[in-house]
Formats: sequence, structure tokens, C-alpha cells
Amino acid sequence: MGKYLVKRIIHSIISIIIVVAIVMILIYSLMDRQLIFKADPTYTNLGNNAKVAYQYRRWEEFGYIDYVPYTEWLAEEARSGRITEEERAAANGFARKADKDSEVVAEYVKKFTDYYTSQGYKVVRLDAIMSTPRKVANGGQQQLFVYKDKPLLERLIKYFTGFITVDNIHYASGDVGDRGLTFTLHDPVYGGEKFSPAIIGNGTLNKYLFYIDGCFPYIHQNLMKINLGKSYSVNQGVDVFETMNAAQGSYVMREITYPSGHTEVSADDLHTAKYVEGSQNASAVNRDRFVDDYTSVTTVKSGFSKVGYSFVIGFIAVLLAYLLAVPLGIFMALHKDKLVDKIGTVYIVFISAVPSLAYIFLFKAIGYRIGLPTTFDMEHVTILMYILPIVSLALPSIANLMKWLRRYMIDQMNSDYVKFARSGGLSEREIFSKHILKNAAIPIIHGIPAAILGSLIGAIITERVYVVPGAGNLLTKAINANDNGVIVGVTLFYAVLSVTSIILGDVLMSMIDPRINFTSKAR
Repeated sequence: MGKYLVKRIIHSIISIIIVVAIVMILIYSLMDRQLIFKADPTYTNLGNNAKVAYQYRRWEEFGYIDYVPYTEWLAEEARSGRITEEERAAANGFARKADKDSEVVAEYVKKFTDYYTSQGYKVVRLDAIMSTPRKVANGGQQQLFVYKDKPLLERLIKYFTGFITVDNIHYASGDVGDRGLTFTLHDPVYGGEKFSPAIIGNGTLNKYLFYIDGCFPYIHQNLMKINLGKSYSVNQGVDVFETMNAAQGSYVMREITYPSGHTEVSADDLHTAKYVEGSQNASAVNRDRFVDDYTSVTTVKSGFSKVGYSFVIGFIAVLLAYLLAVPLGIFMALHKDKLVDKIGTVYIVFISAVPSLAYIFLFKAIGYRIGLPTTFDMEHVTILMYILPIVSLALPSIANLMKWLRRYMIDQMNSDYVKFARSGGLSEREIFSKHILKNAAIPIIHGIPAAILGSLIGAIITERVYVVPGAGNLLTKAINANDNGVIVGVTLFYAVLSVTSIILGDVLMSMIDPRINFTSKAR
């Protein structure tokens, strides 16, 4: 079994890489990159050369190209000490037309273009666009830059090597004093009065690398971070993983004592404090609250995250489906072609034949008539809000499970080994419990991990109809907005869940039925 799991894990990793590579090819090679500007008001309002330069900058942000303006190259040369600040200033002012450059500028422009041309970059120089002989048109300033499309292999390597980042004491670039980690049994966030272990960093990105509090899952860490990909439009500047796991809802206000000793009622979560150089002295508020540059904090909110809402609704729907479908499917098989079987078959056919959107709206209308909430209100969340989404998700799952369990059981009842068991003197009860049900349940059991893990993905239609703030709508939003980082990140998330559910399904089958052995033996 161990060798099988190792082999499956290796194959799964390879499959995930291939899936991400295919998605990247589709996005960055086969789709029109101009689509990212279809809802960009800045791009629409710009004109002339400024519009072209903005276009290339955005393409770099979205991961299509490497883009280097001439002025940025000069600045980097000065920072690295290869040229002086005086030389940078003298070479910076390239003329409106190439033939008007001074000798110094022409020399550095040639170095710039020669270097990047040798690296496979394309050089773009746009002469100034004039509205009059002496006046540059709006957005018509001269531009000089180089660009190169990012190779797929380089993009893949960069994506997966940056998948997990580990915080360290050398992150902070400023003077933070003694860099290191401090372990305490009495977290200063709670005034040092109660037992609450924590590891606090200095020089790290996060102030708290490890801490324990009274919120699920109670033990938290900021040492390692998963990076699925940064969003550029759906949740601008925020990583997909953070988008899916950030709490939602109304602010939870409480009295907080800040590191400076200042106390006020706030929703700030001091355990999320991050380092921002120079931020402590940037405002009077920060000077009152903090004693160092660990001032960037998130807020505590009352609701679940996107994944949290999707999982709660999906998991309860899965649990309800198995609790109802298994006994109903068995009952239908044991009473084949009788009234109960016919009623169950009508239900299965109805759910299978009617489009999901139709019966979801039907349940929504019925729920409204009996007084159930039909949309989520994150400011006033009640248990009743979960009823209609759970029912809408559970009913098709119940029909599907009933259908397959009935079919598997009838197949087993007509098998030769059942006839031999009867002739051997086994009672119908023993035959049913030890043979028919056990064998018929194996395919159903294999799907349990997929059903549970699939709850993390969310249900697109159901969440849209009931306005559930879950994860189901994230991918469709990203596709509509051409948010490449989110598309790749969510695809990776889905792929990991899929292969994990398959492996767990195999393990579960081998635990239920000892006859299933994944160890290959030489013959």
C-alpha cells in the first residue's frame, strides 16, 4: 500500500503540473491578451504613446511579458553602482526623436538596446506625438522600452518555486534592532495575563509566526504561506489563497490594547501585524498605537471565509444525501418494481431530467412562500439561511446515490455467488449484510472523499441563486474579468482536490474491503 501511495502521489504531482501548464498555454498563448483591457477605465481614457506604454506595463503585471523601460534600467544601474547618479541624470533625458539625442544619451541608449537585444528582447521606441510644432500632445510623450514574452517553462518554474514562501528574520530591510525569534507563554496581545503560547519575530514579515487563540482552528501560524497567484481585478493585489480564506461579514469590535499601551475599541487583529518600513512614523494614528513598523493589520469579522461558507453548506448537503440516499436506495432494491421503487424512480427521473437551475428556483419559490430566507444577509446570518442552499445541493445528490446504489445492489442480487450462498444454507439476512450490501457499497464509498473535498470548491449555480458568499463563483468571475492569476490559482486548487480525493477514495476502499489490495505482486 505504501508503494502504491508514493506512486500515486508522484503521478498526481505530474498531472497537476501538466494541468497548470495547459491552462497557462491557453491563457498566455491562445487567448487574445487585449481582453484584459475590456473593462479597464484607465486604458480607455489614455491616448497616444501613454496608452501603448500602459498596455505593456499591464501585460507585465498579468504575466505575459518581461517589460523594462529605459528609465528603470538606468535607475537599476545607479542602484547597483555601475553608474553614478550624475551619469544617470545626464543619460535620462532622451529626446523626442532618436536623431535628436545628445551624445551621452545616445551612448547609453545603445548600451541599453544592445544588452537587451542580445537577451532576446524587442526594442520599442516611440517618438513624441506633437499637437503643435512646440507642444506635445496629451499622452504623446516619447517612450523607450524593451519587452520579451515569458517562456512557458520559465513561467511554470517561477510559479511552483514560489508556491510556498517561508518567513525569515532577514525580510525587513530597515533598521529593526536585534533580529530574531522570541518564544513566550504569555502573548502580549492578551496583556500577558493568560496562558497563550506564541512565537514573535523581529525582522520577519509577520510579527506573529505562531500563536494560539480561542478561534477555530485555535492553533495558527504565519511562518509558511501558500501562494496560488495574485489577483489583478477580482480582488486586486491579493493572493487567491488569501481571497478564499479571508473572513467576511461585519466587523467584530472589542477593546484592544495596542503595543504602545494605547487602548481603544477596534476590529484590528494584532496577530496579523506585518512589517511596512517607515509606517510607524507615517501617521499620528500609527505613532499612538505601535512601537515599531509592524503596523499593517487585518480586521476580525463575524462571518466565514468563501471556502468556509461553501464547505459548511456542501458538507451538510453531502451528509444529508448519504443519510437519506443509502437507506432509500437499499429499500428500492429490496422492493424492486413495487410501489416504493416506482416512486423513487419517478423522483430520480425528475431530478435527472429537469435542469438544475429550474428546480433550484422552484425550491427558492417554495421556501419564500413558507417564510424561509432566500438570500444570504452577511450582517444578520441565521441558521435558516442555510436551509434552501443545502436542500438544493442535497436533492440531486440523493437521487444520484439512490440510482447507483439500487443498480449495484440489483446486480449483486443476480450474481452467481449469491445463488451459491443460498444453496450453501446462508440466510437471506447473512447474504444481504455480508455480501450484497458490502459489494454494492464499494463504488459508493469510493466517492465519499470526492464529495467532501468537493464542498471546498462550492456550487456555482446554487451560490449565485441564493447569493451565498462562497468560493463557487470565484473562477467564473476570474474568467469574465480575464484575471489570469486567479484562473491559474483556482485551477491548481481544483486539481489538488481532485487527485487527493481519488487517492483517499482508493485508501478508503481498501480499508472497507480487505480483498482490495493495491500492492503489485510478482507472478
